[in-house]
Amino acid sequence: MDADYLSELFGLQGKVAVITGGGGVLCSEMARGLARAGARIALLGLHEANVRKVADEIRAQGGEAIALECDVLDKAQVEAAAQQVLADFGQADILINGAGGTKPGAITGGGLTFFDLSEEAFRSVLDLNFIGSLLPCQVFGKRMAEQKEGVILNIASMSSFRPLTRVPAYSAAKAAIANFTQWLATHMAQEYSPHIRVNAIAPGFLLAEQNRRLLTDPESGALTERGQKIIQHTPLGRFLTPDELVSTVIWLVSPGARAVSGITVAVDGGFTAYCGV
Repeated sequence: MDADYLSELFGLQGKVAVITGGGGVLCSEMARGLARAGARIALLGLHEANVRKVADEIRAQGGEAIALECDVLDKAQVEAAAQQVLADFGQADILINGAGGTKPGAITGGGLTFFDLSEEAFRSVLDLNFIGSLLPCQVFGKRMAEQKEGVILNIASMSSFRPLTRVPAYSAAKAAIANFTQWLATHMAQEYSPHIRVNAIAPGFLLAEQNRRLLTDPESGALTERGQKIIQHTPLGRFLTPDELVSTVIWLVSPGARAVSGITVAVDGGFTAYCGV
């Protein structure tokens, strides 16, 4: 194996990766993987204690990382975080928009019909998933435009391709993320630099706190009907684990993907490929 060749393609030595939602299960795993690939990590999160814990883990393993409290729906806070990243690391080469999720008031079922959904909860989910990616793209994307290079990676979803039942707000927001990824990839390349790339990753189904109550019974831990349907429609026959996303993330933000822009890559165990028969 030619280690130098692999490093040339996929190494991230000297690069600075900014990750919103950095204290979450998926993005903390991405952060640890990018750090192992050589990147310096700036973790942004609503709760400083969560991102600080991840940053401490990265530093304990010999990497470089900082943790910043930041509400991605507050542009002034995102601007302040960007200034701190530049002060500490001098640049921002990679942005991963990992902040997102849904809320009970925007989910049908459990006695809540579509007609009962909370307007406030619906707006909140739309804002968190879409505006919470838009604002960091504006703030850090501007720095990339100034330096004429950079990579933005948005977090899409299975619902970016086809809406999932029971989560209309989340599905709508993630469909918007996939569309926005295409738009921004074109805009940044044509208006600022062809060395600025924008892509998205669409994780398949993982068991996480935001969906656990939909997929498993809280008492027995057995799969719900919804959980069973997912497994039946996933050719690999299982839920994914967070570490299985890391190699795709490294590829998309690395020099090896320098010709890849404007796409959404599904890492889903074959879910989007299977029609059910």
